[in-house]
Amino acid sequence: MQTQHIKIEDLPGQEADLRRAASILKEGGLVVFPTETVYGLGGDGTNAQAAEKIYAAKGRPSDNPLIIHIAQPSDAEAYAVTNPTYYRLAKAFMPGPLTVILPKKDTIPLSTTGGLETVAVRCPSHPVARRLIELAGIPIAAPSANLSGKPSPTCAAHVAEDMDGRVDMILDGGDCEIGLESTIVKIDGNSLTLLRPGGITYDALCMVCENVTVASAVTHQLADGERVLSPGMKYRHYAPTAPLVLLSGEAEKVLRFLQTQQKEKNCAILCYDEECEHLNRANLLPIGQKKDLETQAKRLFHALRDADGTDAEIIYAHLPPMEGLGLALYNRMIRAAAHTVQTIE
Repeated sequence: MQTQHIKIEDLPGQEADLRRAASILKEGGLVVFPTETVYGLGGDGTNAQAAEKIYAAKGRPSDNPLIIHIAQPSDAEAYAVTNPTYYRLAKAFMPGPLTVILPKKDTIPLSTTGGLETVAVRCPSHPVARRLIELAGIPIAAPSANLSGKPSPTCAAHVAEDMDGRVDMILDGGDCEIGLESTIVKIDGNSLTLLRPGGITYDALCMVCENVTVASAVTHQLADGERVLSPGMKYRHYAPTAPLVLLSGEAEKVLRFLQTQQKEKNCAILCYDEECEHLNRANLLPIGQKKDLETQAKRLFHALRDADGTDAEIIYAHLPPMEGLGLALYNRMIRAAAHTVQTIE
């Protein structure tokens, strides 16, 4: 397949490019587009064959549900059974990095939902994504635009590494603002279950709903035979090629450990900015200051891909905290590392 690459630098002036992309989607093709979280691999969410093309392009298991992207929160009415809690969440967080799981309507095929009777609904805030959805006039089913299991792409160059020749068009909208996929919640009456943390934190959700439960799969691996309820719940996900080991312990002890490993092993390190002066620059990948979780979130997937570009045989990174945005970082990194954590004493 010949993939068209379109750089969006003037959205109003490039309406023709967006209309072309919308036509591809309506005809059952695949278009990669930017969102505020990561790049999405888009197809017609109402078209069973388009969903199958998405799974094939990613090399993704077909039991892993896709998220449908809509232009306005009220557009969910055509595809899902909404409720007052959904609209409270929409008022607080949409458009934005929140996905809500709702009972699906027959307008969405089971191939889009991974065989589930529920559908994951999101209203992105990125202007390119929103205009594309409006022009297409359909919900765009879109997982992250990477080969299954690899780190999600936050820039068009990383999309091209995985998707060139696999999709009809790539829309380059620059770097993604947040860098981690959307928060996913499931509604149960007036209560929420947090299935995947993201830019909308647990504390923010608690401001809207009093009862918010964190699913065990957020921090632990799925039990044998446990059904995948949302994207990103698989055991190993977002992973670089080399093994990733997360380090826990006192800052000074972890730093000494890293200094020793640089002398003894061919390793790459995702380090805090303030550690750079104390470490050998070879294969060093700064992800932000220790307390700057927003920068760490934005840089994480980029750093994991950069680690793949080195000759490192092992990658080390800090185990993130489990509060605020740190929970989202913890969730992504614990999966990227296949739950491999080393405590430094």
